[in-house]
Amino acid sequence: MTSSILTIGSASRDVFLLSKAFHVFPMPGNPNVLAECVTLGTKIDVDNLVLATGGGATNAAVTFQRFGFKTSVMSRIGADDSGESILKELRAALIDTSLITVAKKEATSYSTLLTTENGERTALVFRGASANFSEKDIKLSKINHDGVYLSSLGGNTALATSIARTCKQKGSFFAWNPGTQELKAGRGLDPIRKLANVLLVNLEEAQLLSGKSANDPKIQCELLALPGCITVITDGQNGAFVRKEKTTWHCRTSGVQSVSQTGAGDAFGSAFTAGIMNNLSVEDSLRLGTMNAENVVQHIGAKAGILAAWPKATELAAFRVRKL
Repeated sequence: MTSSILTIGSASRDVFLLSKAFHVFPMPGNPNVLAECVTLGTKIDVDNLVLATGGGATNAAVTFQRFGFKTSVMSRIGADDSGESILKELRAALIDTSLITVAKKEATSYSTLLTTENGERTALVFRGASANFSEKDIKLSKINHDGVYLSSLGGNTALATSIARTCKQKGSFFAWNPGTQELKAGRGLDPIRKLANVLLVNLEEAQLLSGKSANDPKIQCELLALPGCITVITDGQNGAFVRKEKTTWHCRTSGVQSVSQTGAGDAFGSAFTAGIMNNLSVEDSLRLGTMNAENVVQHIGAKAGILAAWPKATELAAFRVRKL
């Protein structure tokens, strides 16, 4: 039987601007932080421009659909050309869009991504309709899926709590990739985490969530570990770390060169969740997430590099996983 999944969160229109004129320097007064710089008051030549769609809910939905899930999206868009582009792309991918709210007086979320030669980027984000989720948009009665993948709700932790409780009541697998606005609540998110089957964050997000500055993903995994919840922390080229019960695993990256890192987190998180829901081991789910993310960073656009189908076991085996 095909599993069904509902992805909940943002949907956006993205424009990628690539230029050799985008330079990276240490931030004055804080050399541990890098800044992306352009010359003020001049015209900057852009070497490439790519229009795409993004947002945690729609990016994750494409992975699940390609991996064989019956997939639906619950999100908010505006009644504009950007929103129509998102709907058109999702429908072409055979993803159910009936639970997407079209806000007639709002604009669709829009991001401009200033992308450097090594794939790093600064994102200029207009959150638009994706910043204003309410009870009217999150139709709890419509959550009747085998799994729910929740990403950012623009900081609405009350809604995130309602979704988590509904998943618990209905027996739906619940994976959570909280957004930056939600993470500001720190340990206040513990009631939601206790209801999650999978928690997905990067290292910086883990530090916000734990309230501890430890720069070691293994330590952060231990700080955030909860019974019954698989804790996943990604750390860029350093790979991904997973904690389940009292065991921690680490999956190394293959070192592929990045063209654009946008969408890597969504690609990893959705593929890892797909693996766990399909009864793959933690190790193979780690491999699957890493493979999907590495394919995405080799393309411009959060969806362009998502794997077209479930990979072969021999392809997954190329990624090294070890217990720590």
